[in-house]
Amino acid sequence: MFSRMLNAFGIGGPSVDTVLDSPHAVPGQPLTGQVRIQGGSSDAEVGQVVLSLVTRVERGGFGGGDGQDDVAEFSRMVAQQGLRVPAGQLVSIPFELPVPWETPITAVGGAALPGLSVGVRTELVVSGAPDKGDLDPVLVGPLPSQNKVLDAFGQLGFSFRGAGVETGRLPGVPHELGFYQELEFFPPAQYAGRVNQVELTFVATANELHVVLEADRRRGGFSSGGDTSGHLRLSHQEAQVTDWAAAISGWLTQLAERGRANPAFGGAARNPAFGGQAGHNPAFSGQASFGGHPGYGGQPGYGGQPGYGGRGYDRDDHDQHGQRRGAGMGGMLAAGAGGVLGGMAISSMAEEFFSDDEG
Repeated sequence: MFSRMLNAFGIGGPSVDTVLDSPHAVPGQPLTGQVRIQGGSSDAEVGQVVLSLVTRVERGGFGGGDGQDDVAEFSRMVAQQGLRVPAGQLVSIPFELPVPWETPITAVGGAALPGLSVGVRTELVVSGAPDKGDLDPVLVGPLPSQNKVLDAFGQLGFSFRGAGVETGRLPGVPHELGFYQELEFFPPAQYAGRVNQVELTFVATANELHVVLEADRRRGGFSSGGDTSGHLRLSHQEAQVTDWAAAISGWLTQLAERGRANPAFGGAARNPAFGGQAGHNPAFSGQASFGGHPGYGGQPGYGGQPGYGGRGYDRDDHDQHGQRRGAGMGGMLAAGAGGVLGGMAISSMAEEFFSDDEG
């Protein structure tokens, strides 16, 4: 997309241009495209063609930080080794770049989320030294299981506040990457004056989805104030049949009324939002219980569900990019993000990356 001359070769050297088949991505599905290297005024030898995924992260997390942003690489592959680029000729290298399940979501319902960036970086290694020759922004949409949770936030009347990616790890949640994403929301009107905001974090694997909620409570509305968090672990299939609106509203109501989180998100007491049984969710048809889900890894279809291979989405519910259509969360985020869409968002992300990544 953004063809650039390679610094390592100097004036008259080859240029590189990475062309993605689509700028839209989904966690767990590879990005495909071609690296196109246009030969310069003389033959050139390239040791390696390297592709990586990068994102902008804030140093900090649960352990605190200095609030500064870094560009973090979180997926890397060698697309070609020992490449000769003849003078004046075009060499194209096809690729499939894995997209980790924990890749931050940067777009919902076609709306780019402000403050978030994920991109494909291309490096050509010449004489052992990498040359950052190209960077192409990518819009990463949510998984269908994550969309169910986001839709519930829209249905309940949450307002999108902002989003960010922070270094560190969440307590009690298994991580593949060294960072996590937070989506921040203002709570529905009935909780005004008692809850400042609610933060939502997804940590996904091929089989499971971890949903972590954190509420910032206003001092005065509770005896102690401060933050209260909850954690729910489900399979992707279970997440798609869960009544998330009931789970989230129940958690927030108990938090607001009693100053404690809903047991549905990590507790062992009875949970009125889920039928009053200890840790049991009738939406799962009796197959799961919080804290120890029977059947994880043993139920057919986990990790190979048709909805997670890029071809199995219900065509009535999702567009060609795997994004859920209709109002709900996508429309709310589009309004909250000021309607920043498509090429405008991609151009803006490219400028953000290049401003810091070139040093």
